[in-house]
Amino acid sequence: MTPETLTPEHDGPQTAAGFSSVAAVFDPVFARLEHWADLVERYAARPDRIADRADLDPLMESLVRREFTDSEGCVIGAGFVSAPNFLGWHLAWWLGGQNPAVSGLPATGIRHLETVEDPLDESFRDYTALEWWRVPEQTGRRHITGPYVDYLCTDEYTLTLTLPVYRAAELIGVVGIDLSVDEIERGLIPRLGADGVSVTVINSSGRVVVSTDTHLATGALLRLPGLSEHLNDQSGGAPGLPAGHTFQWCGQTGLAIVAGPAPS
Repeated sequence: MTPETLTPEHDGPQTAAGFSSVAAVFDPVFARLEHWADLVERYAARPDRIADRADLDPLMESLVRREFTDSEGCVIGAGFVSAPNFLGWHLAWWLGGQNPAVSGLPATGIRHLETVEDPLDESFRDYTALEWWRVPEQTGRRHITGPYVDYLCTDEYTLTLTLPVYRAAELIGVVGIDLSVDEIERGLIPRLGADGVSVTVINSSGRVVVSTDTHLATGALLRLPGLSEHLNDQSGGAPGLPAGHTFQWCGQTGLAIVAGPAPS
């Protein structure tokens, strides 16, 4: 997709305001992930020693701990997930005190996520088949997975932002952050609302992330004639949506804004 693709028929104050609001939430998160990826890549490129979990995990924990402290409750999980050929099947991943799956921790407290890392164990799960790993591996770019109910970590609607990490041209893992959709909704909805207009943030599959339309639940598929053509279009030349509707990709987030008449 082309970042910020917008044709005159798509332009409008609601999509412009929505774009700025969404960018304000997600661009800083991806900026931090890019910083994390850079640090891990520098660590992996050191010629003096072999990469080891005992070294990398404290580095990631220090970054994650700072993230939980500064995120005002939006971040509920974060860390680094290793490629099997780097540190084996390993998740250097932490859950924060705001995570409903973690009990007894203060809001700024964190707990390491314990997972089965032995591929011969019957409870083992191959995370390289999951979207948050698979798409960055294939594209080499940032990706947002969700919204989905994260039964492993949170039991609530979650967005997972991931970025691939490389050693030379070899993929060695992904860095990622889990965001609470509930917290995103609390922050975004007041900034998206406009009299007589419904504003909806959707993912690249057309599923609702947040919406000012109370009839549209998180995770629901937004059904609108012509929307699939916009989601599959790379050039901004898709045919128009129904009268009164506008569409805009939100930069390189993989999310889009759809605005239209509020339901009667």
